[in-house]
Amino acid sequence: MIRIVCTNCQKPLSLDETKLPKDKAVSFPCPVCKTTLTADRRSLEGAAPPAQASAPPAESQQPDEDESDGFGSKALLVGQDHPALRQAAKLIGFLPVHYATAAEAREFFSQEYPQLVMLYPQQLTQPPLEAMQPIISLTPADRRKAFFILFADHLRTLDGNAAFLYGVNLVVSLKDLGAFPQIYREAFAYHERLYSPMMSALRAANG
Repeated sequence: MIRIVCTNCQKPLSLDETKLPKDKAVSFPCPVCKTTLTADRRSLEGAAPPAQASAPPAESQQPDEDESDGFGSKALLVGQDHPALRQAAKLIGFLPVHYATAAEAREFFSQEYPQLVMLYPQQLTQPPLEAMQPIISLTPADRRKAFFILFADHLRTLDGNAAFLYGVNLVVSLKDLGAFPQIYREAFAYHERLYSPMMSALRAANG
């Protein structure tokens, strides 16, 4: 993996150089601010050491077949695997990684700290979602590192009360996945505005 930084919002991004074309530069949107970024495998490989070989991922982490051209930050998909959710993650610039259980997902989260966590439980129960508690009940500091989205058939998109009760940042109905990129951008921008003063104060206190 090679790390680059968005030229606009300074978001660090991880690129799998083996997924980039060998003979040309490619452009893609920053998953946060949507600024168009460019990556050239020829220059990246010249500036970085060869990637270490790694063990094959567990079956639950396997990307679907059409992700061979995907790269960028990872999105953690927890619960049911769903092609439409994988596609939704890719449309906003993320590479989905699936774990069937919240306990497995929490272990991955503690190592990778993905910016996006997508929850699609096997069964939507009354809050709190017991099956998702291992990943929802992270420490406040860890929770602030990611944006949590609950996907469900029987919830109303952008329902703030449901989001609060289920302990997530955003609720999205599956029937609204066609508009997901816009829904995500608007909700994430609001989230950033809401928490920006607090994060600035924390950075100042820790600095």
